[in-house]
Amino acid sequence: MRYLLRYKFAAVGALVIAVTLPATGFAHGEDIKLGGEVRGPVSLTAAQTSALGLELEQTKLRPIADLLDVNGEVKALPDEQADVSLRISGRVAAVYVNLGDAVRKGEKLALIQSRAVGNPPPTIVVRAPMDGVIDERNIIVGQAVEPNTTLFHLSNRTRMRVVGRVYEEDLEKMHVGQKAYVKLLAYPDKTFTGTVSLVGPTLDSNTRTVAIWIVLDNRRGLLKPNLFARADIMLHAEKAALSVPSSAILEANGEKFVFVREGGKYRRVVVTVGASDDEYTAIDSQLVAGDEVVTQGARELYTLWLTGGQLKAED
Repeated sequence: MRYLLRYKFAAVGALVIAVTLPATGFAHGEDIKLGGEVRGPVSLTAAQTSALGLELEQTKLRPIADLLDVNGEVKALPDEQADVSLRISGRVAAVYVNLGDAVRKGEKLALIQSRAVGNPPPTIVVRAPMDGVIDERNIIVGQAVEPNTTLFHLSNRTRMRVVGRVYEEDLEKMHVGQKAYVKLLAYPDKTFTGTVSLVGPTLDSNTRTVAIWIVLDNRRGLLKPNLFARADIMLHAEKAALSVPSSAILEANGEKFVFVREGGKYRRVVVTVGASDDEYTAIDSQLVAGDEVVTQGARELYTLWLTGGQLKAED
């Protein structure tokens, strides 16, 4: 027998969720009895639990952090960049480096023949003003250059920054020195740890956001300018918080709750949530470490709980 149950489930606004309970998965001769005034625990046999696809996990004391998710891009630090130019007019006589080369401070980059009168004309050796990578090369041999010509651009990439934006309502949570965990599309299996170095002084009136910088170590050279980044900024951390998988928590009518297994019954327990990360949420309730909460199938249980659902065996 198949039942199609509908109920309103409030998370952000009211959603109408349709739940279909599979008839073929229940033990022979068993059915779901709907209706009733009392919303007590929902009783299921092991076979019915399997048919509904319920999955459970124990509550545990875990270190947990409250994180703020911010999107951004990788950029070079402003003080770790340099434009290389000259104060004279001349012609490029030689170029000693190519795009992408790593150079040391004082290393020769190019030779420029001045237009000043002389036999031979005077030449000037252009040298790197800092350690870095040649990320722009704007000259070729024989090219005429003027004092406003940028010959090269260098960036020292031993440290890089992620530039992101934080919404106005989150601004009070931010401060310099916060730890951040950064993921990049280019390296999905790696996590880079950084520190918030700047909370911008100006609010963008169009986006209602403030710029932030997260500084990252890049001695391995993996970070490159303009890579897309997603940062989790640590706002608050607890060393041992009673927590449940975030997937176990439902919300309806202004309450957050979980379903806890007690033998063959599943009891609805209202919880107060605290810090949360990508997987777990700290809770303050009557639960204790070791309680088993439903992480998959909780919405189906909520449907049964709303209707006073019970299971009975037919004769």
